[in-house]
Amino acid sequence: MILRPNVKLNLGLRVLGKRPDGFHELETLFIPCFEYCDELSIEPSWEFGIEIDGPCYRGWDPSGDLTARAWALLRDEFGIGPVHIHLTKNSPVGAGLGGGSADGAFALRMLNDIFGLGLTDAALAEFAARLGSDCPFFIYNRPMFATGRGEILEPFDIDLTPYRIEVAVPEGVAVSTKEAYTGIDAQEGGMPLEGSTTRQKDVLRLPVSQWRERLVNDFERSVFPIHPEIEALKQQFYKRGAVYASMSGSGSAVFALFPAIA
Repeated sequence: MILRPNVKLNLGLRVLGKRPDGFHELETLFIPCFEYCDELSIEPSWEFGIEIDGPCYRGWDPSGDLTARAWALLRDEFGIGPVHIHLTKNSPVGAGLGGGSADGAFALRMLNDIFGLGLTDAALAEFAARLGSDCPFFIYNRPMFATGRGEILEPFDIDLTPYRIEVAVPEGVAVSTKEAYTGIDAQEGGMPLEGSTTRQKDVLRLPVSQWRERLVNDFERSVFPIHPEIEALKQQFYKRGAVYASMSGSGSAVFALFPAIA
């Protein structure tokens, strides 16, 4: 079985503060993006094995990849048999696009099908949350307003068909999630006022032309001073006529919405 895990974009991202469990309370709108897709194949095997290659593979230990962890999770829970995983990494790493999370979530879906586990999307999302905060979104892979640490999802209707989306990653620039959160914590989180979730949703329901100064990604405040080339890329999008531009997640990818050409 072969699938092509896609990445995601964050439309707005507020960091509301640090939780007692060490995670951060967030609110954001996840949308799927097909600018980059990995290639994932999983086949039953006599023993477990995993191979990772591709232009964006950076040599991490394959046994620790989220796809391998997804298999181990379901093996421990349901006693599924060994498989061979092959992952081709085409999505940028350290770009805030959730490529690794997508791989883990898609692996859960594939294993569910291969072994006939009969898990619902809701059940798969619960397992995905044990892999990572972004992973549950990719089980549904449609626009979702996320709260909690990103795992509490609510369907959100949004129509971006009048716009063309461009995504760019500054060459040689990667931002670790830890680095981004450290900067946020140093600024005491910039915690929005109570009720900000409702206001964030209200902004998302405004015309896209009104998002520029209203729909914000809190990570930009901490990441831009360290990586000015990311901010420069955002400004280049606006100079080219983007209606809205933003860093995705904790960076380093930047995306922009341009009017679609009829």
